[in-house]
Amino acid sequence: MTETEVFDKIASLIADRFEVDQSTITRDTNIKNDLSADSIDLVEFVLELEDTFDDEIPDEDAEKIITVGDAVKYIDAHQDK
Repeated sequence: MTETEVFDKIASLIADRFEVDQSTITRDTNIKNDLSADSIDLVEFVLELEDTFDDEIPDEDAEKIITVGDAVKYIDAHQDK
């Protein structure tokens, strides 16, 4: 999966989860600040990433996912190529 495909899939997940227009989501979108996500939303989002991309994200790595771009970079770096 290319980085662009990863972004598109993550943007789709965010659009569904946070009820926002997918076209407004960029790599710079801050999950907590721009989407008004609380700590429970963030945990659920990470769990959804794990399910979607079939990969476990350790808590210390999950804490570093601040923007959509961070999520894309993490998934892209940890997927089987």
